[in-house]
Amino acid sequence: MNRTEFIIATAVILFVAFALGWFACWLVHRLTRVSQADIGALETMAQQLHDAEESRDQALAHLQQRETEMAGQLSQTEAELRAAMDGLRDARHEAEELRAYVERMSHVQ
Repeated sequence: MNRTEFIIATAVILFVAFALGWFACWLVHRLTRVSQADIGALETMAQQLHDAEESRDQALAHLQQRETEMAGQLSQTEAELRAAMDGLRDARHEAEELRAYVERMSHVQ
């Protein structure tokens, strides 16, 4: 094999390698290409996700508002309960005093 044949054989091998590489690149690009329908589906899913996140945020805000309202009502109810318990304690104490007074008056007579 002389020098000219070697150069031609090397050129043919390099051209075949280039052609195979180009074909492989084209094939990969063709197989992985995203169609317009896929893009439309992705946009629809993105919009649905955005809507779901907004709904979640609104639900969380509503939940936090209700929790605040319920905590306020609980505090008010506890205050009313303490006041009622104090009033009941005072009424029991007064009733005991009245019973004791009545017993003393009935023993005196």
